Order: sequence, then C-alpha cells, then structure tokens
Amino acid sequence: MLSAHEFATLMLVRDSADHIAERQELGTLLERQLVAMEQLAGGAVRLRITQDGDSVLRAFARFH
Repeated sequence: MLSAHEFATLMLVRDSADHIAERQELGTLLERQLVAMEQLAGGAVRLRITQDGDSVLRAFARFH
C-alpha cells in the first residue's frame, strides 16, 4: 500500500513530470515500478508513469 505522500508524488509525476523536484517518495515508486526514469536526447532524464502506476491511479479514480 502506498502512503499518502507516495500517492501524491505518483499523481505529480503523471501531471507534471518535467517539473517535479527530488522527493523521498520517488525511491519507493521506482522500487515498486510505478514510475520509471526515461533518458532523453541530450542526456536529460525525465520521470514517467509505468503501466502499473497508471493502473493504480485508474483504480483509485474508480473508488474516489
């Protein structure tokens, strides 16, 4: 189960991955493979939601 902070970070990655700062919760989300780091041209790295992360958010939306 995700903490409230982890869940909020997952939503932030979904909504504004380019603007998210380093957050403690990212480690947990990466470990659980809910987010992934994507290498961009020029060496930049961007976070993105994985299929599992998207499933978690869609499941929450159904119950909220």
